Formats: sequence, structure tokens, C-alpha cells
Amino acid sequence: MPVSSNSHITRLLARADLLFTVGLFGTVLLLVLPMPTFVIDMLLALNLGLSLLVLLAIIYVKDPPEFSAFPTMLLALTLFRLALNISSTRQVLVNGFAGHIIDAFGHFVIQGNYIVGAVVFLILVVINFVVITKGAGRIAEVSARFTLDALPGKQMAIDAELNAGIIDETTATARRVKVQKEADFYGAMDGASKFVRGDAIAGILITLVNVIGGFAIGVFQMGLSLGESLQKFTLLSIGDGLVSQIPALVISIGAGLLVTRAADNNNLGTQVVGQLVRYPRALGIAAGCMAVFGLMPGMPALPFLGLAALAGFIARTLKDQDVDRATTQSPGKIARNAPGKPGKPGEAAAPAAPASGASDNDVRKLIDVDTFAIEIGYGLLPLADSKIGGDLLARVTGVRKSLAREKGIVVPPISVRDNLELEPNEYRFLLRGKTVARGSLIPGKFLAMNVAGSTVRLRGQPTREPVFNLDATWIDEGEKKTAELNNYTVVDPSSVLITHLSETLKAHAHHLLGRQEVQALVDHLKATHAALIAELLPDLVNLGIIQRVIQNLLRENIAILNLPLILEGIADFASLSKNPDDLSELVRRRLGLYFVPEHEVRPGALRAITLDPRLEQALAGKVHRSATEVCLSLDPATGRHLLEELNRRTADLAAKGQPLVLVVSTETRLPLKRFLEPSFPRLTVLAFQELPSATEIENAGIIPVPAHLARAEAMKAAA
Repeated sequence: MPVSSNSHITRLLARADLLFTVGLFGTVLLLVLPMPTFVIDMLLALNLGLSLLVLLAIIYVKDPPEFSAFPTMLLALTLFRLALNISSTRQVLVNGFAGHIIDAFGHFVIQGNYIVGAVVFLILVVINFVVITKGAGRIAEVSARFTLDALPGKQMAIDAELNAGIIDETTATARRVKVQKEADFYGAMDGASKFVRGDAIAGILITLVNVIGGFAIGVFQMGLSLGESLQKFTLLSIGDGLVSQIPALVISIGAGLLVTRAADNNNLGTQVVGQLVRYPRALGIAAGCMAVFGLMPGMPALPFLGLAALAGFIARTLKDQDVDRATTQSPGKIARNAPGKPGKPGEAAAPAAPASGASDNDVRKLIDVDTFAIEIGYGLLPLADSKIGGDLLARVTGVRKSLAREKGIVVPPISVRDNLELEPNEYRFLLRGKTVARGSLIPGKFLAMNVAGSTVRLRGQPTREPVFNLDATWIDEGEKKTAELNNYTVVDPSSVLITHLSETLKAHAHHLLGRQEVQALVDHLKATHAALIAELLPDLVNLGIIQRVIQNLLRENIAILNLPLILEGIADFASLSKNPDDLSELVRRRLGLYFVPEHEVRPGALRAITLDPRLEQALAGKVHRSATEVCLSLDPATGRHLLEELNRRTADLAAKGQPLVLVVSTETRLPLKRFLEPSFPRLTVLAFQELPSATEIENAGIIPVPAHLARAEAMKAAA
């Protein structure tokens, strides 16, 4: 059964690597082995054909980096031409004949006149070397520099869109690859342009060597006269040079076209013609100018008037097409603007819909607000530039993963952007457009925090650590070792920002959890706990109650990793109360086994502050409950006493590096926590009923009953 030619070509193209390898090896052989003239003819024709193919391929390329193989191909074709020059030079000097193509270029193209041939050859070399190659090389150099300078900004924009959720990971990866390919391409083109310049110089030198060497061989070895030798070898050398320079000129033109192209979705022909005829008035004016040239005395009328007529005809045709297009669209505009002359409904509505839809989309984008965003001054942009070691964006993603792992909450994508309104080294965190935290960094320096109370002063800029408000100093690299030897904690600027970000997200985790996020958590859980979800929703509670319970837990830094346990607690107690505060307190009892150990000073031992039973009883009488809120209403004296005593005892615990914990009864835990939260945001308030049965409480101090309450009790007892 005969095999079709298509299958042969397909198999041949499938082994393109072997073809390229054989081609390069054959080029090397041309440098050292003499070739018959018919082989040289075939290779010269192949050289010219490949050059034309490359030029045509460039015309149809839609985006310059698509032709990423061009710089390598340019080098290969340059080497191929130089090898052909050497092979043909060998034949010219040895035999006085190097094939029919070179002979045809020497006798037919320049009509046997070696002076004309020399002039044509020099003109081609000047055009190639001075005009095309030099211009293309300069454009490639500038494009490479601008592309590499813009690379960090483009990558940062991609990472910012990824963190903001505008694009997914696959799209971001594809765009990063495209940006990198673009940078690599223009960088390679910058170097490849040097090959073209070298090729032009080599062509001149090879031709001069051929003329001088051939003249000497013709006179001294072949016995030719001076005129005959000059005529013969000059024609052959110039023919050889022209055969090489024309493909080189074609390749140079292709290189120039490729580096001067802007990215477009059309091929070069469509792009150029479409933009030239876009403005019919310009064509009409050009037609008039050419007609004036044709009517000038002494000027040949036919070329100018013929071109003027052609340009005028094209301009008139394009103008008529524009009028027809406008007429087709006009009824809709009349129907909207002139009620007395309505058009057909279909004609009126069709043009209006796209504009209205686009306008609505633009307006909707203006009201979109990022759930959480980081804004940085321009001085901090290097922290987000991965090309120079900036790891901010990767570490932001790491914070999101860490919170998901530790707290069970999926933080929405965080938008990272620069803001010129900020100071160069300033940053801020925005929660739904509202600034919730801010700070400043000094890139290139390190923050040394005096956590151990060292008395050694460091050389640097004093400051305050933004998260825990510790004494700190911005130091140089040389001071880092001194700081570490004196028990300073030293961190880089990115770590400062990331730590601040992590603590800010933990503090505002309950604000990040909306109903949509809760629904996503429930849907994720439904795959493994379908019975629980079916029992809970929608009969026992709604999504809003679940959201409030989870928010209450997150507000007090309790992880929601055990979401099935939380939802089971809500389901068990929903029949007793629908109040989210009551439900969250009941759920906390089941979760105590998981979050209480985080505050222990050692396994099974909790060091905590407690209240005098009489004070706790008095506080229980001050609890006020409503359908939606629970609070503690204290008189000023009692409130002041409570804050002063807590301030003194928490200071002692903080000085020893121990957790700040207060343990009270269930009845007063939540209202007391909310009363103390503004003054003691880092104080953990636990209930006795939440503690695991094996937990031992080590008393860190008892807050006594205030004097005025003690006197009141004594007077009441006496009465």
C-alpha cells in the first residue's frame, strides 16, 4: 500500500531536532571540506529560500515573542552564510568558477561590469550595515532594557491580581511565563543583532580578500593578464558577495520588522494596511498632493496622476462605507433622541444595549471594595519584587495558608498595591476600605527588638515595633551580629510587615467571615457530615446564627478547625436558645479541651488571675441581657478598681512572659470580657466550666472586693 507524501513530511517534521543537528553539522563541514559546484548552487538557493521564509514568517507573526527561535535562527543562518562564503571562495580561487548562481550574479545581475558590481555591492553593504542592522540593533537594545526594567512591575501586577482574586493560579502562571518569554526574547534579540553587524563586516572583508587573492592567482598562477585577471575574479568575488549579502539583507529586514512590531492580534500586513486606510481623509489629501506633483512642469504626469486617481478612488470607497455604516446605525439614535420620529424597536434597542451594559459594568467596578488590602509606599516596592529577592507576595500567601491551618478560616485573597499618597516607607492594612493598622519600614536594614531587657545600646534609628509596641532599633547589616550577641531579636523588614499582617488578621478574623464565607464552609463540610447539616439547616437555625457564633469564637482567638464539633453544639443547644451569644458560650464548653491548653504554663497547669467570690457575685448582679446583646453595667468606682487591679497583675504576668489569663464563672465571663476588651485586648477570659477536668489552676493573684462594696456589705449585714 503506497504511503502518502503527507505522512513522510509528518514523520520528517517529527524529527526536527535531527534535521537541525544535521544542518549545523553540515555547516561545520562546509568550513573544512571542498564542495562540488552543484552542491554550492543548491546551498546558495537554500540560503536565499530560508531567508525569504523567515521574512514571510515574521510578517504573519502576531506577537514578536511568538517567534522566540529567531535569535538562534539568526545565528545559525549567519554561520551558514559564512560557511558558504568560505566554500565558494575556495572554488573561486582554485578553479575560477563557483557555480552557476554566482556566475549569474556576476554577469547577468550586474551585466558583466565589475565597477557597477562593486558599487552595487557597497550600496547593499551600507544599507544593511549602517541603516537596517544599526537601527534594528538599537531598537532591540532599547526594547530589551525597557522590557527588563518593566519586568518587576509586571510580575508584581500579576501577583497582586492573583492575591486579589482577579485571576486564578493557572492564568497567573501563563502570564508570568509570557512576561518572562518577552524579556528573554528581547534580551536575546539585543545580542543577536551583533551577529548581523558582524556578518556585514565579514562580507566586505571576504569580498576584498577574494578580489585581491583572485587577482594574484590569475596573474601569477593562471598566466592571465592584469585586465583579464581583474575582470574575471572581481566579477566572481562580487557575485559571491551579492549572493551572500542579499539573504543577509533579507534577514536584517526581518529582524528590524520583528523588533519594531507592537503586540497585536493581527499579522503585519493586516495591521499596516488596516491602519493606513483607517483615515480616508488622509488618503484623499495624499491623492491631491500627488496630482499637484503630476501637473508641475517637467514632471511625468502618468505616474503621479495614476497614483492620485488610485488613492482618490480608495478614499472615496472607504468614505462611502463609513457613511453606509453610520446610516445603518442612525435609526437607533433618532429613536432615542427624537421621540416624534421613532425607528423600529429592534433598531433602537440593539445599538443601545452594548453601551449600556459596558457602562453598567464600569460603574459596578467602582463600588467593589477589597475585603482586605495592603497598601505600600513606593519605597517598599522592592519587598514585593521577586527578581531582586523580594518575598512579600509569597509570604502573604503563606500567612493565608497559616491562618487556614491554625484557625480554620479561609482568608479572602489579599490585594497588594502601591499608594503614592503614603510616605515612601509606609504601609497600611485596609479592611473593606477602612485603615485598621499601619506602620513603617526601612528597606535594607534590620529591626532589632530588645525583648530580653538588654542594656547595650545599638547604633541605628530608634523606633517602636508595630505589633507588640516593643522598644526597637533599625540597624545596618554590620550591627546585626552585635545585636544578636546581646539577646536582641533581629528580623528583616518583610518579617516585620508579615508579623503585623498575621496579628492584624487574627484580631479582625471575625470581620472577615461573612455569610458567603460561612456558606462555603458549610458546603465544604456537607460532603463528609451531610446528616449534621441536614439536621441543622434550615430547621434549627439559619446561616446568620451560625455566622454570629463562629464570629464570637474567632473574636476571642478560638480556632474553628473543629467545625463539626461547633455545629453539633449549635444543633444540641438550639432548642434552648437562639441567641448567638448564649450558643457560643455553650459551644465553648465543648471546645475547652482544644483551646485551653494554648494558655497553660506547662501541661495540665494554668496560671491565672481570679476574682474574690464576693466581687464575682456583685458583678453577676450587674449583667444586663437583651435579645441581641449582653453587657456589664458597673458603677465608676467598681470599674476603676477592677481595671487598676487587673493592670497591676497583668503587668506582673507580662514581665515574666506568661499568658494573661483571667478565670471567672460562666455567668460573668462574656460580659466581663466585653467590658475589659478595650483596656486589655490581649487578656484571655475563661470560664471555670470550660477548663478540662484535669487542669490545675495556679493562682496568679486574686482581685479583692473593692472597699466601698465591702463597706456596703458590712452595713447590710449589721442591719
